[in-house]
Amino acid sequence: MRLFAFAVTLALSSTAFGQQKPETPRDTGSDLLWKKLEARVGEIATRLDGVMGVAILDLTDGRILLRNADHVFPTASSIKIAILLELYHQDQEARAGAKGKVKLDDIYTFDPKDLVEDSQIMAGLTPAVTRVTNRDLAQFMVAVSDNAATNVLIDRVGMQNANATLRSLGLTKTMLRRKMIDIAAARRGDENVATSQEMTRLLEIIYKGKALNKEVTDQFIKQLKTLKKDSYLSYELPADVELADKPGSLDGIRNDSGIIFAPNRPFAITVMTAYDRDEKAAERAIGQVALEAFHYFEMRGKISEYGRILPPGTPGK
Repeated sequence: MRLFAFAVTLALSSTAFGQQKPETPRDTGSDLLWKKLEARVGEIATRLDGVMGVAILDLTDGRILLRNADHVFPTASSIKIAILLELYHQDQEARAGAKGKVKLDDIYTFDPKDLVEDSQIMAGLTPAVTRVTNRDLAQFMVAVSDNAATNVLIDRVGMQNANATLRSLGLTKTMLRRKMIDIAAARRGDENVATSQEMTRLLEIIYKGKALNKEVTDQFIKQLKTLKKDSYLSYELPADVELADKPGSLDGIRNDSGIIFAPNRPFAITVMTAYDRDEKAAERAIGQVALEAFHYFEMRGKISEYGRILPPGTPGK
């Protein structure tokens, strides 16, 4: 009887074992690839003779790489993304019937009293004759970072309105506190500031249509894609990669915030630097971080869960 019972138990155990399904491996190569990206970004930041903050966000699954990402940096001209957003936001409200809001098509007549340093486009206009729209001013602001055009837009949309919109989006450390080239304000500590994480979150909010409706979002991103004289994120990217960004520079400061449209895997990225002894080296470092991130997202856009490169359009990729 004991031998019989043992045999029955053994048979049942064997049957149960035979019916067990093999477990699906949980650890795929994408985690290792991500860790490699983190390590390479860390190496670039460590080599820089200055301080670097980085935030890289996967717009597909929300994964984010953060390095000194809550450190507050001067934004330089990257703050112009927030000014552009407020312009589009007010235009959207005006078209919905709100009163007292500016529109993209509102007219500005050039006044030379508005000129400040680094206003290459505005300085060439004819006083009291040349008439442009707010949309044109925004184009000057984005494409060549014209500071006079920026200041006119700040006056028109309202500095506090721009900050209120940022607060409403949950961004508490990103602040527009002075006009462009206001050295006295900067000396008082009224610097335009942000963190790399908040600038990247701002781009995510815009990209996902949480700040503007779809039509206006598309217009915003199209304008931000305008080819620029200095775009540090683009320094080492392939020439055909689309990029919607706004770089910024001050003495000892180099920044860039943007969306890089890697095939099938767009991502938002902000790299901010300060205390830069060699500003050209800081620009190159920003480009290197962007390239490492692009390599990761380009690969993720064409591989299976386990790292196999699949033909374009493969089901389940």
